[in-house]
Amino acid sequence: MSISNLVADAAAADQPGRGERVYEARPAEVPLQPFSLDPPVSRPPTIIQVAYYTPRTVLRAEPAVRDEEGEVHPGFETTGGFHPMVPGDRAILRNGMAYAPANAPDRVKSAIWAVNTIRTKPYIWGGGHGSFNDSGYDCSGAISFALHYAGALNQPLPSSDLRRFGERGRGRWITIYSRRGHTFAMIAGLRLDTTDLRYGGDVGPRWYNEGRDAWGFEARHPAKL
Repeated sequence: MSISNLVADAAAADQPGRGERVYEARPAEVPLQPFSLDPPVSRPPTIIQVAYYTPRTVLRAEPAVRDEEGEVHPGFETTGGFHPMVPGDRAILRNGMAYAPANAPDRVKSAIWAVNTIRTKPYIWGGGHGSFNDSGYDCSGAISFALHYAGALNQPLPSSDLRRFGERGRGRWITIYSRRGHTFAMIAGLRLDTTDLRYGGDVGPRWYNEGRDAWGFEARHPAKL
């Protein structure tokens, strides 16, 4: 085969075959990132201000106080672990604990809060007479305890001596009812008694909403209370 024939065959091989589509090659148009050998220049950070929403404070309604008789009161506050208090002139009983009235003298509040600390102690005959602080109390021991923390008594008294205590008649805030063998008190509208009239028997110092028949009892009260 001659050289001229080889050249012709090579040229024919470079021609596209019949029916084949030939695409023209084009360079891709991709933007190039700038490039430099210089070190990058540090720039201060950009401060972005963001607006946000702060919810307004919503005032909540003050809870009403409902005592154990069902009477509703406008509210109450607690000024310490054993210093619960309610507005007005009358103490409120909640779950066995007395809430002192805000309008009462401090001596009356002190007596109420002190009795709250012994309101679950048992009845013990003679309890509260050797010391104001005891493991249990009888009737006159519990009343002596209350009077002591009202600033009206320096030593415990039996029921017979409480019949001559203080001044005659009922007091504005505290009234002691005494007879031979038993004593109870009304303090800011609540009864302090060691006898449970509903179930009977001596149970120890407890607060009660309801009073009791005072026939045969001497009514006495601390001076100015």
